[in-house]
Amino acid sequence: MDNGDTITLTKPGNDSATQRYEEARAAAHRAMTNVTLIPDKPLPPEPTDPERLSYRGFKFGAAFFGWLIMGSMVVLLSAIVTGATAGTTYVLDYTRADAEGQAGTTAIAAAAVFVLMLSLAFYTGGYVAGRLARFDGVRQGFGVWMITFLLIVFAATVGAFLNSQYDLTGRVDRPDVPLSNDVLLTGGLITAAALLMFPLLAALLGGKTGQRYHDKIDSLLD
Repeated sequence: MDNGDTITLTKPGNDSATQRYEEARAAAHRAMTNVTLIPDKPLPPEPTDPERLSYRGFKFGAAFFGWLIMGSMVVLLSAIVTGATAGTTYVLDYTRADAEGQAGTTAIAAAAVFVLMLSLAFYTGGYVAGRLARFDGVRQGFGVWMITFLLIVFAATVGAFLNSQYDLTGRVDRPDVPLSNDVLLTGGLITAAALLMFPLLAALLGGKTGQRYHDKIDSLLD
């Protein structure tokens, strides 16, 4: 009698029925012994596991050490750019009078090099922070940029206070700069916007790239 997955055989009384019963019983036994159990494939750990959740999120230590590397890169790249600029001006015999004659071009080139240098430094700092934290590399890269931003805001606040007390900007007089105040203001605003956006994007990209190293290892271990 077949009741779902259970086979129940009742032993009959006569010999022919007994033989059929034994054959059916043997067939049922062979069918049961030939069943191959397929083990379940282990599922990769979910990102919501408590073990991984405890290591996710923003890590100040990773962002801080990434910020230190970023500052070191700024110093190193500044030295390289300064040396390259000095060598180029010496070889091309580019004097101060030539720079004043092309003040706009010189200012744009200097601003572009400065933004590129900072972006590379922030990318390196974000990469280090992402590698240190392992998870959430984008947040670590943002932390590198945020630490720098907060320090700049603090320095600007202190500078504004000192300027209100001692009128520091009023003492700055550079009549040798052949650019109008409107041009200087516009160029300063554009440069400030670029300094906010490009290093931020570079830090986020660096943090994501640093995290990818651990993602590759996790994908191999899963």
